[in-house]
Amino acid sequence: MQFSRGHLIDLTPLRASPAFARMWVGSLLTGIGGQLTIVTVMLHVFDLTGSTLAVSMIAVAGLVPMIVAGLYGGMLADAFDRRKVALIAASIAFCATALLTALTWAGAETIWWLYALSMIIAATNSVGFATRTAIVPRLIPLDQLAAASALNGISFGVTVMAGPALAGLLVALTGFGWTYTIDVILMTSMFLGLWTLPALRPEGETVRPGLASLVDGWRFLRRAGNIRMQYLLDIIAMTFGHPLALFPALGTLLLGGGAVTTGILTAAVAVGTFTSSLFSGRVVQYRWHGRGITRAIQAYGGTIALFGAVLLIGAFTPGTSETSPNIILIVCACIALALSGAADNVSSIYRNTMMQAAVPDAMRGRLQGVFIIVVAGGPRVGALYAGVLATATSLWFPPLLGGFLVIALVAMLARTNPRFRGYDALNPEP
Repeated sequence: MQFSRGHLIDLTPLRASPAFARMWVGSLLTGIGGQLTIVTVMLHVFDLTGSTLAVSMIAVAGLVPMIVAGLYGGMLADAFDRRKVALIAASIAFCATALLTALTWAGAETIWWLYALSMIIAATNSVGFATRTAIVPRLIPLDQLAAASALNGISFGVTVMAGPALAGLLVALTGFGWTYTIDVILMTSMFLGLWTLPALRPEGETVRPGLASLVDGWRFLRRAGNIRMQYLLDIIAMTFGHPLALFPALGTLLLGGGAVTTGILTAAVAVGTFTSSLFSGRVVQYRWHGRGITRAIQAYGGTIALFGAVLLIGAFTPGTSETSPNIILIVCACIALALSGAADNVSSIYRNTMMQAAVPDAMRGRLQGVFIIVVAGGPRVGALYAGVLATATSLWFPPLLGGFLVIALVAMLARTNPRFRGYDALNPEP
């Protein structure tokens, strides 16, 4: 029993801060709805076009707006009341999702509408996520930040387990309109979590949004070698090891099972995330976060290569179709993806804690803006990598090659940066 208590997730932040608890619950419910829409849009585009490249271009289309919104949103979070900034971002995302729902029910949706509204949602989510993350260190003590990051892993795991699986089932059983509608309903919970927060203006000297604020943040980042290094490592992992854009085609062409398989594969990543967070008691106590990030990302690369190997076997196994899925290969693929989710979550716990502990409050919004660009931008570049390479070769080749690239590149960079390897959570330095 003592072993279980020591290894289970630390719930102290939820008990210590009711404001954090409310925002966490709101983010959890909204995240489930958001994952419904992400997977449904992918399936919607594939239904309209039959093209894996078109699916991958959803992510690419949102990249530039997301970068601009993340940078400017970070400046807003460092200049104004962060509660208000987060509420405005949530309101815009809500309206865009409601419009997508209305167009679908009216039968007026086109691929261009799907692209455009996905861009708006990605941009506003970038602002909202950066702002909410910058709020967290104001709600809980410094020594609880790693535990809070693990709780966010639980939230992410639940949303990505429930959301994609529900999306696959709902699209298969009821169509696209009802799936978008449920997201609109769930998004209302975010407003409750944010509305009840106190006013949260940045502490210290503030700079109005604009070029001076951007330059100020850039100067800080130039001095923050540890923060830059974790950004670079995450970009490598997500560029070469993020095969999400392949999932609709895998369900139709290689593994079988159609939309249901797409949802299951996506949810498998979250199973690993959820499980690793649930047993994160020892993880959050490890103080050498630079080493933890390096080892976790290399483990992530290994699991993605394993996923590619499973797909390679599937490419030479005939007889699969949407109505005749290969259950054994789907299970093996899900195991590999669950392991990848666990490894990525361990890295995320350490990266988030480093960001929140080592960066001053007055600079935190801008750095969180850059952070979310890295976290969300890397997968979009990865979607392009996977989509283009899969179109030119085979569905199994991008993850197999990418996993080995992640391992090699991370090992090379970590070897040349001893300061990052020696990062100590008890003495956080950016």
